[in-house]
Order: sequence, then C-alpha cells, then structure tokens
Amino acid sequence: MNLVGMKIIQIYILFLIFLSIASNVEAQQNIQKAIEIFVEDPVNKNAAISIHVINLENGNEIAAYKSDLAITSASTTKLFSTAAAYELLGPQYRASTRIYTDGNITSDGILQGNLWLRGGGDVSLGSKYFNQPKKELDFLNSWADSLSKLGIKFIQGALIADASDFGYAGVPDGWDWNDIGNYYGSPARGLNIYDNLVKVNFRTFSPGTKSAIVSIFPEVSGLRYKNNVYSANVNGDNSYLYGAPFSLDRSAEGKLPAHQSSFEVKGSLPDPELQTAFELQKALANVGIQTEDGCRTVRTNSILSNRNYNKMNLLIEYFGKTVDEIAYWTNLKSVNLFAEGLLNQLGYYLSGDGCTATSLQHIYKFLEKNIDTKGLVLTDGSGLSRSNAISASHFTSLLNYMWHSKNIDSFKKTLPVAGVSGTLKNLCKEKVCEGKVVAKSGTISGVKSYAGYVESTTGKKLAFAITVNNFNCSSTQISDKMEKILVEMAQY
Repeated sequence: MNLVGMKIIQIYILFLIFLSIASNVEAQQNIQKAIEIFVEDPVNKNAAISIHVINLENGNEIAAYKSDLAITSASTTKLFSTAAAYELLGPQYRASTRIYTDGNITSDGILQGNLWLRGGGDVSLGSKYFNQPKKELDFLNSWADSLSKLGIKFIQGALIADASDFGYAGVPDGWDWNDIGNYYGSPARGLNIYDNLVKVNFRTFSPGTKSAIVSIFPEVSGLRYKNNVYSANVNGDNSYLYGAPFSLDRSAEGKLPAHQSSFEVKGSLPDPELQTAFELQKALANVGIQTEDGCRTVRTNSILSNRNYNKMNLLIEYFGKTVDEIAYWTNLKSVNLFAEGLLNQLGYYLSGDGCTATSLQHIYKFLEKNIDTKGLVLTDGSGLSRSNAISASHFTSLLNYMWHSKNIDSFKKTLPVAGVSGTLKNLCKEKVCEGKVVAKSGTISGVKSYAGYVESTTGKKLAFAITVNNFNCSSTQISDKMEKILVEMAQY
C-alpha cells in the first residue's frame, strides 16, 4: 500500500473516532438534559433531589445533579446491607439455630434439665419465601422428631428460648410509628419465625358498621387487638395494625371492603422469641414429649442470661437459607425483615453481637475501606428508617465497587429487571429501557428512588442512582417522570 493509501485509512480511522466521541457527547448531553427537565418539573419545586450516573468502564461521571446531597432513600438502602453480606459473609453463609440441654437424658427418656433454643438470627425459619403454604412451620416437626429419636420422652425442666445474642432493642432508629405493628415493620430478632408476622382475618358488614375479627394466625397467647376497623365502600386494604414491639395490646384502625366473609390483614409478631418456643412446645407435644415447666424466654427472665453453652450438650444445629437465597428475595421483593436480618448477621459473625448498633459499626468499617462515606448515615438495613441519609454518589460508588467484586453476578441477580420482575415489573414497560435496567427501588411516603445498573443499546455499562424527597405528585407519577432519564441512559 502506498503512502497516500495509508493516509486515507488513517484519516478514515480518525473520522470514525471523532464520530464515536461526538455520539457519546450527544448521548451524555441527552442524559443531562433529561435530568434538567426532571429537576425543573413543577412537581419538584420543593423537592430534594440527588442524581448520579457513571460509566463503569472507567468510573467517570456521565451526568449528575447534586450527586453529593445525602437524603432519605427508602428501600434502595438494601443495596448496602445485601452488598456487605455478600462481601463479608459470603454468598453461601448460613445462619444456624441450635438446641442444647443443660441436663442428662435418663434411660427411661426423662430429660433432667432444660431444653435451650438458641437463636442465631436466621430469618428464613418458617418463611413463606422458602416454604409452600401451610408448610411454613414443618421445620419444627423435624426438630421434634430429632429430639424424640434421641430418646427424650419428658422434659423435667423448661423450654427456654434465647434470642439475646441479637439484643432486645425495640426497632431501629427512625422507624415511623405508622409502620411499627404492620407486617413490613417487623424487626429482625435472634429468633425469627413465620416472617415475624400474624394474619388477622376480619369479617365486614354493611358500610359504616364495625368489622369483626374472626381469627388470628399463628395463635399468640394473650394478644389483644382494639378493633376500630370499619366496613366501607373501598377497594382493597385501607387498614393499619399498630403495636409496640413485645406488647400484646394492639390496635386495628381504618377501613376494609364491605360484605367480606374473611379479609386478611398482616401485622407484626409481638415476640418472635416466645412464639418460636411456643410453637416448638406444640410440636414436641405432638410427638408425645411434654414439658414440665412450660416455655420461658431470656428476655423476660434475666436470671436465665447466666447460662454457659460451653457446658451444655448440643443436640441439634439447624442451618437456614444462604445469604445468596435471602438476598435474592431481599432485593427482588424488598423484604425489610430479610434486609435487617442480613445486617444483623454482620455483627454476629464478626463479633458475636448481632444487635443493630454493633452491626452498623461493622458495615461502616467495610464501606470506609471501599468507598467515600463522607455524609453517609445508615441507621438500619432496610431503608424503612427516615434517619438514613444517602447520596446518589454513595450509591454509584457502592455499585462501582460491587461491579468489580467476585460476587457481582450473584449480586446483580438479586436486582429486579425493569419491565420484567419484582418491584420493577411495571417500570419501563414497552420502552427502550425495558430489560436494560436492573435496579433496586425505594418507596415510602414522600420518597422515591432507584439505584442500579444499565446496559445500553450500544453495549455501554452504567451505574446510576436517582432519589427524590418531598415531590408534589403521586409515587406512580414521579416514577413515570424518572423513566425519561432511564430511557436516555438506555440509549447512551
């Protein structure tokens, strides 16, 4: 090839590079323009907004608006608890529940002592996400069968439930009273069962008349609801269940559709530690094992905290679901209990203390080593707390870190796909961003957020976060407006 031909090829290559750069600049400008239109929308006149988009190939910023503004982000907070669980515990880590005895089993089947049920914070025990309907409590039968096979026929002492390794705090800081008592506001404990919820079934009558509570499952001894739920011409559940942790005195407020023979409303379980012991006692009775002194808990009997498991005999160790399995449902369906449980496992695994405060210390240490945490405030693992303060750049920094982690494939699989699955099923339907966005959503009153990854139509890999507080429209309407930014990212 002569010199003229080589120069022509060089000029052509330079021209292609120029076109590529120009195209990228235009696409970048389109994203920034979509952000500006969103910010200037009248519904956001009084809103706090933080947006950040980066290129995962080099970490460079593509577009932004107040990316360092740390604000409440709702359930996108779960990205921090699930990412930390993958990195610090590992995808195959499983919490365990152990059963000990402090006595001996005689030749005629008498356990001369107590049976101790030690919680390890397993949130998968009896969960609907891992069991068929009405099979959630079958694990208790397997425990009872195992104890029967050990020759136990009678327990001369008590069945003692111990969830103390995870503390007995009420709820994480910043949880709203309106959430506590409802199923999604049930905190994780050292012992968890049946997703820590109760199902309250109401019968409704003519509009304007008070409903009647017809059943509660599981049976909770002493649980009382002050019922102020009325029958009304409404669609769906317009009721709320209120109650403080460990309290058996609760209230039901609001409205339910009229003329319903049975309408189910889910609330939080007051005392999962005691409930697990109660359910196990029933399972033991079903195989003929009676307990002389009934059920007790360490929380309500401080003298029982003076126990030494090193001097006891371990009878059963039951392992729950893996971090990978729990994190999947945590992000796909935004399960608050699972997110709090994963957070608490960090403290328990690393220091033997599974309380929220200790676990938050460990997640901060992990984050400080890997991202810029200036301005970051985490007070829970689920995002139900309004005290959390997270900026868009905090999210993109975490997402960028995870992009280069050995756990990225597992982590990404937990994220809903826009227009396809989970909490993003109705987002980006029949738009270019459908199937191109995998992200965690966040929604509480006055807060909407998305954070995750985008694979554009040109093959570019992006990380993004969009959070808005105090917008002046419905959650659905603000999501529709956010979609326009996602469309531009998908075309980058």
